[in-house]
Amino acid sequence: MSPKLNGLVFGLILIATVTLFIGCSSSKYPPLQTVESVDLKKYVGKWYEIASFPQSFQKGCNCTTAEYFLTDKDYIRVLNSCNRGSSKGKLDQAEGKAFVIEGSNNSKLKVQFFWPFKGDYWIIELADDYSYAVVGHPGREYLWILSRTPQMEESTYQMLLQRISAKQFDISKLNRTNQDCSK
Repeated sequence: MSPKLNGLVFGLILIATVTLFIGCSSSKYPPLQTVESVDLKKYVGKWYEIASFPQSFQKGCNCTTAEYFLTDKDYIRVLNSCNRGSSKGKLDQAEGKAFVIEGSNNSKLKVQFFWPFKGDYWIIELADDYSYAVVGHPGREYLWILSRTPQMEESTYQMLLQRISAKQFDISKLNRTNQDCSK
């Protein structure tokens, strides 16, 4: 494995290990509601991270994106990318797989970057036109606000903060992602 992926993979392993062996702390929260359904053909493609809860595997990341690709297998291919240290920093990428949880109408997935560990990826907000999405975890430890464009209208962002807060996520932990990435 290349050295540039070590930190990212280590962080994902840590998340997966905590989720698998300690369990999520979702019991102190009401069940997390996901969107009713997701059309995977519309969901795949490139997403820009607008904000997220800080994670060790994303430390120093700028210009963070996630790309999803349909495959002819039983999973979606995932490619996460960021520039380390600054918007012009070294490109860091990690590839993984996402598996749809049966019976979820594609709104709940398990994401795997390192076998055999998988983490929850629940789509809890989604624009009708698939211009934004919010991905969360039932234990409220992880949260990502995603957009099809590098910038999001402030009014949309504030509306999402209200909805996320109503789902008992601590929005004070959100960090906006530097997406000033013009080269």
